[in-house]
Amino acid sequence: MNICVLLKQTFDTEEKVVLRDGAVSEDGVKFVINPYDEYAVEEAILLRDKAGGTIVVVSVGPERTAEALRTALAMGADEAVLIANERIGGDEHAVSKALASYIGRHSFDVVLGGNFSVDNGAGQVAVRVAELLGMPHVSSVTKLTVDGASATALRDAEGDTETVEVRLPAVFTAQQGLNEPRYPSLPGIMKAKKKPFAQLTLDDLGLSEAELEPRTAREQLSLPPQRQAGRLLKGSAAEQAAELVHLLRTESKVI
Repeated sequence: MNICVLLKQTFDTEEKVVLRDGAVSEDGVKFVINPYDEYAVEEAILLRDKAGGTIVVVSVGPERTAEALRTALAMGADEAVLIANERIGGDEHAVSKALASYIGRHSFDVVLGGNFSVDNGAGQVAVRVAELLGMPHVSSVTKLTVDGASATALRDAEGDTETVEVRLPAVFTAQQGLNEPRYPSLPGIMKAKKKPFAQLTLDDLGLSEAELEPRTAREQLSLPPQRQAGRLLKGSAAEQAAELVHLLRTESKVI
């Protein structure tokens, strides 16, 4: 079984977000594998160890993304591919197009990714890749069973659970609870240094800048307003209700 894992490098979730000149400052920031992508890497390892095959982790991003890919190799992935090019932006359309171009040139049975990234939270890339490649996809997967040329997935459906059966090849996105990602071991870290690591550009993928024209643009980025202290309303229940309605209408302007 040949498995491809879509991986993104994101801020460590414990990092404090600092805005500078309308953009998130990366000075001194620690970067990690997107937490949901860790579930995808772990699931790929479990499937590979059971059925055999190869795991390729692939990412679109700047040079620093190599660190996250090497962490995935240390966890147990077999190969890594970094599509690094300044002509590819962070727009989900452009990233999906580049990933689909790479995946379409190979024969993968299963494509795994995180349900969404903790920085943008869009949850679009894996689904767009599936659409571009004409593959079925199942999102928010909490259990995955592969049997020959088909797979059965349990997916989180806003508090409920759905069972979905698809033919392979197919795309799946991992939800929290799918598994427990392992930590890279020292032997794994040492082995990762000898595993294949390729770096590709748009020219290698046969894509032009026009094909990666962004479909979305960020106009503004700002931190939420500072939270104010709560207010204790006094008086009878009727007086409190009247005061609450007055404040919601005049100060919060939500009614």
